[in-house]
This record gives sequence, structure tokens and C-alpha cells, in this order.
Amino acid sequence: MTKTLSLLSICVSLNAQALSQEVSKQALNIPAIIMFILFVGATLVITYWAAKRTSTAKDFYTAGGSITGFQNGLAIAGDYMSAASFLGISALVYANGYDGLIYSIGFLVGWPIILFMVAEKLRNLGKFTFADVASYRLSQKPIRILASFGAIATVTLYLIAQMVGSGKLIQLLFGLDYEIAVLLVGILMILYVTFGGMLATTWVQIIKAVLLLSGASFMAFMVMKNMDFSIETLFRTAIDVHPKGIEIMAPGGLISDPISAISLAIALMFGTAGLPHILMRFFTVANAKEARKSVFYATGFIGYFYILTFIIGFGAIVLVSTNPQYLEAGKQLIGGNNMAAIHLSHAVGGDLFLGFISAVAFATILAVVSGLTLAGASAISHDLYANVFVQGKVDEKKEMRVSKIATICLGLVAIVLGIAFEEQNIAFMVGLAFAIAASANFPILILSIYWSKLSTRGAFIGGSLGLLTAIVLVILGPIVWVQVLGNAEAIFPYKYPALFSVSVAFISIYIISITDKSQRAKDEERAFEHQFIRSETGIGSEGSSSH
Repeated sequence: MTKTLSLLSICVSLNAQALSQEVSKQALNIPAIIMFILFVGATLVITYWAAKRTSTAKDFYTAGGSITGFQNGLAIAGDYMSAASFLGISALVYANGYDGLIYSIGFLVGWPIILFMVAEKLRNLGKFTFADVASYRLSQKPIRILASFGAIATVTLYLIAQMVGSGKLIQLLFGLDYEIAVLLVGILMILYVTFGGMLATTWVQIIKAVLLLSGASFMAFMVMKNMDFSIETLFRTAIDVHPKGIEIMAPGGLISDPISAISLAIALMFGTAGLPHILMRFFTVANAKEARKSVFYATGFIGYFYILTFIIGFGAIVLVSTNPQYLEAGKQLIGGNNMAAIHLSHAVGGDLFLGFISAVAFATILAVVSGLTLAGASAISHDLYANVFVQGKVDEKKEMRVSKIATICLGLVAIVLGIAFEEQNIAFMVGLAFAIAASANFPILILSIYWSKLSTRGAFIGGSLGLLTAIVLVILGPIVWVQVLGNAEAIFPYKYPALFSVSVAFISIYIISITDKSQRAKDEERAFEHQFIRSETGIGSEGSSSH
């Protein structure tokens, strides 16, 4: 922890130097900066407390299974109330009105799938990662390799969204260049994750979730107070001042063609049940009953929060877009549309509340990235290194060391990609992460739990095709091929690939599995009965197949 504090002091020193160069360009919000620093200090204390209680791999990955259902529900809600949700969805509502809700509705609809089909069985069958479940009755090596690559691809895209949100936030708050802001944020994030493990991540998530729900509730209350607590007045005023006029109350403006709408819906629904950092949270509770409670509480908190983001988005249209204080010369929002909620916090609560919301938003990003990097690092250390490269012949300390090295590497990758994707809407980047989770992770997870004829060959080839299809179509689509790489026209015309990639995954897994007549496939079908008994009773949930 001494190294942590010394590295933090370097960050603060760099920050001070950059601030001295930038102070003449932009007036700093001193109350916001003070609250921000206090919040960072408080999370460091939590990390120090957790580091002293993290000595085993189980502690590092799953907080020793000591989290209750209510606490885990709040932590899962904290994962969902990320930069993409708070900043991105409110930005979509700010820019498009009613259509901005398409992401939040899609996120929420995925929860019944987790509640009724995945949560309990996942807790009973797994140990640290969802690959433990997918490989329980299948061959360890190919399935863990595939699950790891699916998890890493999902985590990487999700990390981009968090880095963009945090970079814009610190840029606005401190007046730094975007690149410097992303670099400093990335360094801090690496420190938190490396030393804190899942216990620190969970408690930062819980505290942050409570504070963010409180702050968002206050923002929504103040917006409605300005509108005399009339939702009709809010909508009418927004229509009057928004450039799109009445169109902001009609669906179809953000996603007009049915292929894209269906594809995005599939990504958000099935992707929710395939997110590695969400699935990993079900191993932090003691048993399947607590896992079920986690989903119940999380659904309530998340649903309430998305109602608030809708009000916040429309409130920003009314109170921010009409105030020159928050606009650049070209009538664009200072810091971009992703900062709509941050500007609204200042409009309704002044500098002090801006400081509170900015600090909580940054804590949101820290906590979410902690969960993401833990999921990515566990895929590398637990699934690839411990179970594939050395085939289980490794001690916990060495596995944890590999996990921390992987955390640093993931953090550096996140910094580079966060700078490269600066101009992208962060909710959209999360949509891409969901597409990959839905294409590669969800089909294998759900079929390994419920379909007796699933074979290793079918899961590996079909899952690989789903993952490859999703990644290739993302690259060839309008966002990367045109906006990032600068080509004139996209090869793949749709922004959202999930309809195609999920179909490829399920169909190929089915065809290859039913045509697999090998002895291994027959043995795996017989192993399904043992898996079913174990998933129903929860017996031996700490173990893993030695297939």
C-alpha cells in the first residue's frame, strides 16, 4: 500500500503541474475539486482496508463469498449505474428525447433472463468465473480459451466507455487536456484494482450506488420542482426548446430500420446475461438463495435509476441547452453531449452539487472499471494461465500475481483505446460490448446449463464463429470503418451486429453438436445428468470438473 500512496503522490504532482499550465485557460471549480480529492482519498482508505483482508485467490476474485444478497444487489446496480448509464443514456435522451430510453429498457429487460435462468445455477456450478460453468462437463482447454477471449473482448469495449466518460469528466472538472485526463484516470484505476481486489470493488460499488441514487434523485426532484412537478410541463417545454421539436417524443429517430432495432434489442437482452463482470458477482455470495436475492434487489434499484436518467435527460434539454453558460460558440455542449448530466447538476445545485456529482461519477467509473478489470484479469490468470497453460499446477499466490500483471496490462490498453475513441457516445460503446457478450458468452453459458447434447466441438466452433462474426461486423460497420478509420462507406451497413452474430453462434453450435458422434460427445451428454443434480442441489459448488 506504500507503493500505492507513492504512485498516487506522483499522479497528484503531475496533476498539479498540468493544472498550473491550464489554469489560465479555464477557471477551476475549487469546491468540486476539493470534494473530488476527498472522495478519491476515501476510496483509497477502503482499498487499504480491503487489501489487508485479501490473502487468497477466493478473497481476491470473490471477496471470500462474504457478501449478502442485498449488498450484492446494490453492488450489481452500481455496476449498471456506470458512466454509460449515468452520462451516456442521459446524453442520448438530451440529444434524441424519448428514443434515448431504448438502451435503458434493453438493459433492464435482460434481468429476468438472469433471475430465472442463470443466477442460481451459476452460483451452484461455478467457482470464480463463468468459464467454470461452461467447462464443467466439456473439455477444459478449448472452452476456457474461448470463454476467456469472449470475456476479454467484452471487457475491453466496456472499458473504452468508462475511459471516455472519465476523461471527459476530469477534462471538464480540472481543465486538463483529454489525453492527460485519461492517462491520470487510468493510473489511478490500475492502483485501485491491483491492491483492492473484489472486496474493495464491492464496497466502493455499494457506497457509490447509494450516493449516486441519492444525487440523481435530488437532480430529478429539482428538475420537477422547476416544472411545478408536472411531467407534461417538462415535456412541453423540452419540445419548445429542442431543435427536433415534437420529434423528440416519437420513437424511431435514433434507430429507424427494423434490423438495427431487433439487433440492438438482442444485444442488450442476451448481452446482460453474458457480461463477465456481472456474472462474476454471483460468486461473491454464500449460496444460490442469496444470488437470487441479488438479482431481485438489483432489478429494483436499476429500474428506479433509469426512470431518473429519463427525467435528467429532459431536464438537461430545458435547463442546460438554453443556458449560454454551458454552451460553446457553435451551440454545442461544453465537453460534448456526454456531459449533459454534469452540467445539469450545476444548473440545479451550484458548484457544491457539481462537485458531489462529479466525484460520485468518477467513483462510479473507478468501481465499474475495478469489476471489469477483475473479470478480464481473472479470465487471463484463472482460465488461461492456471487452467490452460499450467493445467491447474499453480499455487494461489502465483495466480494472483499473474492477475495483477494482467490488471496493469488491461489498464494500459484501456488508456490507449480511451484516447482513440474520444468522440464516440459511451452508451453506444457499451452496446457493442453487449453484442459480443450476447454472441460469444451467452450461447455457451445457457446451452451448457440447459442442453444435454452440447458438445465441446459445437461450443468451441460455434462460440468462436459468434465471437468472430461480432468483432468483424463491428470493425466493418459504420462506427469503426467510417468514423474511426476514415473510410468513405461501411462494408457492413448496420451499427449493431447482434442479430447476425448471435444467430451464427446458436445455429452453428446446434448443427455441430448434433452431428458430433464422437465418444467424447457421448460422455459429455452423460455428464449433463450429474451437472443437473449439482446445479439443483448446490452440492460441491466450490469444485470444478477435471474433464
